[in-house]
Amino acid sequence: MLSVLRQPTYARLFGAQVIALLGTGLLTVALGLLAYDIAGADAGVVMGTVMAVKMIAYVLISPVTTALVARLPARPVLIGADLARAAVALSLPFVTEAWQTYALVFLLQSASATFTPTFQAVIPTVLPEEREYTRALSLSRLAYDVESLVSPLLAAALLTAMSYHSLFVGTVVGFLASAALVASARFPAVQAPAPAPFLDRLTRGTRLFLASPELRGLLGLNLVVATTTAMVIVNTVVLVQAELGRPQEDVALLLTAHGVGSMLVALTLPSWLDRVPDRRVMLAGAAVLPLLLLAGVGALVGMEGTARWAALLTVWALLGAATSAVLTPSARLLRRGSTEQDRPAVFAAQFSLSHACFLLTYPLAGILGASLGLPAVGLVLVGIGALGLAFAAASWRGLAPRRPAPAHP
Repeated sequence: MLSVLRQPTYARLFGAQVIALLGTGLLTVALGLLAYDIAGADAGVVMGTVMAVKMIAYVLISPVTTALVARLPARPVLIGADLARAAVALSLPFVTEAWQTYALVFLLQSASATFTPTFQAVIPTVLPEEREYTRALSLSRLAYDVESLVSPLLAAALLTAMSYHSLFVGTVVGFLASAALVASARFPAVQAPAPAPFLDRLTRGTRLFLASPELRGLLGLNLVVATTTAMVIVNTVVLVQAELGRPQEDVALLLTAHGVGSMLVALTLPSWLDRVPDRRVMLAGAAVLPLLLLAGVGALVGMEGTARWAALLTVWALLGAATSAVLTPSARLLRRGSTEQDRPAVFAAQFSLSHACFLLTYPLAGILGASLGLPAVGLVLVGIGALGLAFAAASWRGLAPRRPAPAHP
């Protein structure tokens, strides 16, 4: 997998991704502490609103900014987005009101909604050979999982020696370092798309999704992933502390199990995709997700004590593994379903549409979990996931299997 880092441009871009991810992780911790300073016991309301603002920015802004910069080279777009994120992060320690936090977070996440799909659309051009691109996707997935484990530990270590305001400085440094690495990378030349009306550029990615059976199926899989991810992200703390009565450390342990499962699949998936068609791998992972969530509900209702805790640890790890099996190869479908000229629009559409699924399932998991209980909301999410799986299977029915690319000597 690490062999792709021998490509100098990709190595710099991957370094930029990792550093920006660490900066974002520090920012998440710092925002939580800032929310407590501003709102005290109502900090959860502030953070919940911040997460909603983040998702709204991802859903609405990504297609708009991609349309606005459609004819610009990727390098200045990426550098500009990183500098904008750094400027916003530098401003956050000075806010005194919740509404100021929401406004700045919207600006920061709008810049991220520009950076991420543009960055993702560049990688297939930098690594045109499919086997190398697949390894880059697994490496990227691994970076996300490792960041989710490392950033809280790094933040905790820094907080022993400095105030949380210094975490914002770390975030700024991360975004500036990312911009410097992007600036040092040598991008392949890509012909700009032909001039087109703004509305055409705005809707191009979504129209390409709807026109392609392969990409339509990916929409269904996005919904499946959003159901189980919502249960993990929103309700793990409630499950561990309210339902099971276990200590706070076990919240981190259960989330770690999910991350470890995802990392193991990310490490092994490239060799599988050399032999098995990617859609088959993704559909298998998506089929397992609702079943695993159903098993988790069964363990919660029908088991007790140590056996229940061991079962939930296993289910959470397998949920992470199945999620990685769906998400890691998904960019291969986007790559096949686009040209270099319209690739940014397709990646932006996937970014927006996938987060629209999260915008549906996250509040649902929280609100129904609080009012109906975790077993009931688990069953609701299983039903929604089954609908997404059925839509994906119907979209891909009759498509010729995509054979793995042959190995190059």
